[in-house]
Amino acid sequence: MWNIITLDGYFEGDKNWDLHFHEIIWGPELEKICINQLKAADYLVFGRVTYEGMAAYWKTEKGEIAELMNKIPKLVCSRTLNSVDWNNSTLVKGNVSEEISKLKTQGDSDMYVFGSANLSETFINDNLFDEYRIGVAPIIAGSGRPLFQKGMTPRPLTLFSSQQLLTGGLIMTFKAK
Repeated sequence: MWNIITLDGYFEGDKNWDLHFHEIIWGPELEKICINQLKAADYLVFGRVTYEGMAAYWKTEKGEIAELMNKIPKLVCSRTLNSVDWNNSTLVKGNVSEEISKLKTQGDSDMYVFGSANLSETFINDNLFDEYRIGVAPIIAGSGRPLFQKGMTPRPLTLFSSQQLLTGGLIMTFKAK
């Protein structure tokens, strides 16, 4: 999992794609981290809402991150979509946890889930995340959509690394036990 959240735990504002706090921690350090993550990825995994927003944005963007985002194979987990048209995207229907579990055993690189709170909740409850990479923006938003919903299955984690950014953000990596 890779997500940026506010200090009070929101990954999105009160409306879809309200990500104003991302700009607070964006800078050369985070750009380098993002590029390195993308270079290490076998797949990007999205739920429907995140896929639609990412596809709309990245299809026309330029630069190294855009090139990687458009090149990497993408898995789109959705019960409602009938097709996907972003380059190198594959629609996954049915038991998405089972499909991702199979793919985890076949690859030797990483799969990243960005955003996708509902999908992430499913993967947390099915114990599919090996690692949680969380960027914390130094802002208390006061409201929004929390990344971790109440009632989720408890998961013990171990802090693997942390990196303070010059922008004031903090990137933490937790390993699943």
